[in-house]
Amino acid sequence: MKSHLKVHYFQHIAGEGFGSCYEYLKQLAAQITATEFFALPLDRPLDIEALPTVEEVDLLIIMGGTMSVNDEANFPWLTVEKRWLRRYLSLGKPALGLCLGGQLIANALGAAVSRNSEQELGWSVVNKVKNISTECFELPHTINVMQWHSETFEIPKGAIHLAENDVCRNQMYQIGKNVLGFQFHPEITPETLSLFLKDEDELSKFAGQYVQTELSLRKTPKEKFQEGNKLLKEAIEYVLRRSAY
Repeated sequence: MKSHLKVHYFQHIAGEGFGSCYEYLKQLAAQITATEFFALPLDRPLDIEALPTVEEVDLLIIMGGTMSVNDEANFPWLTVEKRWLRRYLSLGKPALGLCLGGQLIANALGAAVSRNSEQELGWSVVNKVKNISTECFELPHTINVMQWHSETFEIPKGAIHLAENDVCRNQMYQIGKNVLGFQFHPEITPETLSLFLKDEDELSKFAGQYVQTELSLRKTPKEKFQEGNKLLKEAIEYVLRRSAY
């Protein structure tokens, strides 16, 4: 692992920052920078040269967001972000995609992202896919994590399907040894969940048997966040170690 690790993250909505992994990355003395796509003017095209050069980034973390990866008409920077991702991933460098981030990596590599049959919002159990190679990222057999999505990714060509549940089959995948894509939110903390719950417009878009109430989510005990946070820390360690960055 590099002694001066340069970590960059893509943030798509205000308030959805690094979550639980920030303190861990600071322990590694990482230099942390960000691209805040939500702050960019929508009436002005984004030049790909305005983003960091791919060589400047040792670890990329792509956060979630309320938009669809397919909504390039309303969020034109999505096109540029996907182009940049293809450049970065072609070098075999480490990356993690969380919720929208996992969808973006998959879509940038040609996999479809579409509406899931059910919306998921709240805590749910995700299961490790059976018969995964021991060379893959090691998941627990079951893990209780935070979900917040209406859409789902197809597993990219050449990727390995790692996790699933009955509501949304594709919950996690791995590409090579350096990329992990999540449909759920392992980074969620009590503070970031509180910020999510302030967005009443976003909450109003969710309904169904797999959508938990705002009141129940506000009562989530702090220890419930630990499983996902631990998983994310292990995922960071894995992609850095296996890609030799």
